[in-house]
Amino acid sequence: MDATILICTYNRAELLGPTLDSLAALRAPGRSWEVLVVDNNSTDDTRAVVEGRQPTFPVPLRYAFEGRQGKSYALNSGWGLASGAVIAYTDDDVRVPADWLEHGVRPLLERADIDYTGGPVRPMWECPPPRWLEPSGNLGGTIAVKDHGREPFIFEHGRKTPLGVNMAVRRELVEVVGGFRVDLGRTGGSLLGQEQAEFFYRTRAAGAKGLYVPEMILDHHVPARRLTHAYFRRWWYWKGISQARVHRIHGRTELGVDLGSVRRICGIPLFMVRSFVGDALSAGRALVSGDLRTAAEREMMAWYAAGYIVEQIRARKSDQGPQRNRTLAPVA
Repeated sequence: MDATILICTYNRAELLGPTLDSLAALRAPGRSWEVLVVDNNSTDDTRAVVEGRQPTFPVPLRYAFEGRQGKSYALNSGWGLASGAVIAYTDDDVRVPADWLEHGVRPLLERADIDYTGGPVRPMWECPPPRWLEPSGNLGGTIAVKDHGREPFIFEHGRKTPLGVNMAVRRELVEVVGGFRVDLGRTGGSLLGQEQAEFFYRTRAAGAKGLYVPEMILDHHVPARRLTHAYFRRWWYWKGISQARVHRIHGRTELGVDLGSVRRICGIPLFMVRSFVGDALSAGRALVSGDLRTAAEREMMAWYAAGYIVEQIRARKSDQGPQRNRTLAPVA
């Protein structure tokens, strides 16, 4: 089979149904494909939503249950069950144009030099966004919205990665580098994450190349409860924690900075301390001047640095304790 569209879901049956209806309208002439829904221990009507659509779905629509709570467990379970040469990852709350799948898989099926693809993600607002939010800026990733423009490029050349809601990966690449780390993925309502960012550390080490495909576009639901300062602060704080763990695993940042050679204060990289202080001050100045968007962006960068610093302190204390353990859980 050419492609498997993989959706991992947890207690969002009311959103999953319209997503499946959108996928049912896909058109990919000459391609063989399926949809696989991995239910990550839901207690709602997720199974009934999938099974109710199976008799009339235009391609195989499969349901699988993963009882181990955590997004990485669900992603890895789906990879193991998928039949496609390409795995197209998306979420349970999207709408796709009819040609979305074709744009995403064509480079992978026709070009030997491309190992994964990704495309733009547009917002479907549940309510109007706040004035302080600029979706096209650095804060767009908080709500899984991103658009890198109308020109294709290699992700590695731009030092970027696709959003997990809209990417397609050669199955053989996952077989080479392994799946997603279960110690980094979301669990229930937790905001721990960066399992996909860590995955791309390994793909780049393996020499893989990804292509940004402007036509591979979809729309992603943005709930009102995520459009608050409180949610953004929590998200960026936990991103700092998660990123510190990724850096600890690989010993370098996503920009290639060797963390073994940087200056530190009490075990914390000096550049992160400077970032926290500088971003906090910049946020204050922007707020006083009435520049709400800059104030919000710099504040979230400060929360990111705070999470990173807290995790570095925790890890250092753990390493110095009686039960020293310098490794994190392996890839599942």
